[in-house]
Amino acid sequence: MRFTVSTTTLQKNLQLISGAIGNNRTFPISECFIFNIQDGNLSVTASDGDTSMSVNLEVMADADGNVGIPAKMLLDILKSLPDQPLTFKVDTETHATEILAHNGKYKLGGEDASDFLNITQMNATDTFGMPAVVWAEAISKTLFAVGTDELRPAMTGVFFRADDLGLTFVATDAHKLVRFQYDLNPDGANAEFILPKKALTLLKNILPAGDATISVSHNRTSVLFAAGDARLLCRLIDARFPDYKAVIPIDNPNRLTINRSDFAASLKRLAIFANKTSHQVVLELDGNELKLSTQDVDYSNEAVERLACSYEGSPMQIAFNARFLGETLGVLDVEEILLEMSSPNRAGIVLPAQQDENSHVLMLMMPLMLFA
Repeated sequence: MRFTVSTTTLQKNLQLISGAIGNNRTFPISECFIFNIQDGNLSVTASDGDTSMSVNLEVMADADGNVGIPAKMLLDILKSLPDQPLTFKVDTETHATEILAHNGKYKLGGEDASDFLNITQMNATDTFGMPAVVWAEAISKTLFAVGTDELRPAMTGVFFRADDLGLTFVATDAHKLVRFQYDLNPDGANAEFILPKKALTLLKNILPAGDATISVSHNRTSVLFAAGDARLLCRLIDARFPDYKAVIPIDNPNRLTINRSDFAASLKRLAIFANKTSHQVVLELDGNELKLSTQDVDYSNEAVERLACSYEGSPMQIAFNARFLGETLGVLDVEEILLEMSSPNRAGIVLPAQQDENSHVLMLMMPLMLFA
C-alpha cells in the first residue's frame, strides 16, 4: 500500500485527534494512529478505548489497506519537516511503514489495525442536529466546574438534557455548580446523558465556526458527534446525576451588582494573602461599597480592598473560596455580574447582569464558614 499526502495537512489533522491517543503499553494500538484507505480516501483514527476520534483526508493512493503507526514518533517527524509531499509505503504483511521525503527516508514499525477500523461507528437509537456555537459556548461555560473525584463518577462529566423546553448543560464538583440553558431545541431532540470531560475537551477542538450544525447520535452507552470530516465517539458516564435543582436557592433578597473585571482582579490579589488551604475571602456588604478581606493567621498575612458596587438588601458578611469564585467570574464574558444571596450559610448565585436573548447561565458557589 502506498499513498502521498502533504506534511502540513497531515500534521494539522493528526494534532486535531491526538488528544484521544491512549497510553496503555499492554494495548499497543492505543498508542497508534490508525490509517485506513478505501477508494482513495484516508481515514485516520485515534482511540484510548473510551474515546475515539477520526478525520478523513483525500490522498493519492494505489491500493486499499490499513496500518497502525506509532503516534508520538509520527508527530515528532512531521513537526521537524518543512511543508512537502510525503509518500508512505506500507508493507501489508509486516506493517512496517516507510516515509519518503525530499531528502530523507524514515522507517517505522507498525501494528495490524484490521480489527480496529470501525471504532468510530455505532448503532444509534436517535440522531439530531445542534448548532456548533451552542456546544462551544456550553463547553466553555461548564468544563471548569466538572469534578475530579472518581468515587463520584456522575460529577466527572457534564449533564446534558434536550427536551421541549430547550437544551440544558450542568456541571458540578459539589463546591460550585454551573447551569447553561439554551431556550431553543432546533431539531426537537429528546435526550439525557452525562458526557465525560475529556470527550468535551476534544469536541471543542473540532467544532466548526459560524452557523454550522453538528450531528449528534446516541444510544444507551455511547454518543457520536460528526462535525464536517471529523468524528468523535465516546462512552457515556453510567451514573445518576445529582438533583441539581434542589441545591439552587430560589429566594435571594440580597443582590450585589458589580463590575466583573474589577471584582475578579481584586479576588486575584487577595488570593495571594489568603490561607493556602481554604483560600477564604470575606465579603462585607453594606450600601454602595463592597469590602473584601482575607487573612492567613499561620503566616500573619492579611489584605483588605474596597470596591464600588450597587447592593440591595440587608448588611451581611459571607465568605467564599477566592480561587473558585475567581474561576467562575473568568468564564463570564460580561461587563457586570449579579451576586444573589439569602444568608451567609447558603449558596450564592452568580449571574450576568444581562443575560443573552436565547441563552442563560447560572453559577452557584457554596460559602465557607466565616473565620474558619
